Amino acid sequence: MNEQNQTVEVGRGEHAEHPPVRFTSRGAIAAGLLAGEGIEIGALHSPLEMPPHARARYVDRKSTPDLRREYTEMADADLVEVDIVDDGEALATIPDGSQAFIVANHFLEHCEDPIGTIGTHLRKLQPGGALFYTVPDKRFTFDFRRPLTPIQHMIEDHELGPERSRRGHYEEWALLTPNMVEGQDQGEFERWAAGHARDLEQENFSIHMHVWTQAEFLALILHCRERFDEEFDIEAAVRLGPEFTVVLRKRD
Repeated sequence: MNEQNQTVEVGRGEHAEHPPVRFTSRGAIAAGLLAGEGIEIGALHSPLEMPPHARARYVDRKSTPDLRREYTEMADADLVEVDIVDDGEALATIPDGSQAFIVANHFLEHCEDPIGTIGTHLRKLQPGGALFYTVPDKRFTFDFRRPLTPIQHMIEDHELGPERSRRGHYEEWALLTPNMVEGQDQGEFERWAAGHARDLEQENFSIHMHVWTQAEFLALILHCRERFDEEFDIEAAVRLGPEFTVVLRKRD
């Protein structure tokens, strides 16, 4: 995803030790707010530009050679070398309280239980650590036809289990993200979409399970802040063209 040249000025309050930071990209946000040693999940060919005072290890669900075999369109891309093979939603190999930051750009929309994922990521942070999330605005992606995911849906996925709605996500994806072939019968297209959804689910194919604009994503973040007893503060919330970045700071 290309970073947009939109400038946002964020101050640090009346008694600031530093001048306001002008954010023009994900990297500029990171320069002002990330430090220490942390991890980035699912970086592939677009790792976050890290400031000199921050170092990231890279986490993905497969090794770099296996990712190249899966993503054939990236055969010649400069992928990061995966340091840790793990499920980015569970991070079972990462000790609790061990990370100065966790970066997950264009990741949360793929998670079946984003509330549970955010809770897990908070546990892995040191006090004062940061979560750095970027998500696409559905209006500017292939998701533009899909209905917004309401907060209640995500609460139910978290409390009742995401399995209950998994097939529906795949069916919605199959029906609303592709374009019908010119002259194709609507009924024929819907039958194809139903079969395609079943195939994708069986493959455990990674799709956008949830879709948001900035407002709905902030509603999710605010819900998590309340659910997790105000364990974090929202340090930044920045629109960068077709995507949106938030930085959450775990309280000491």
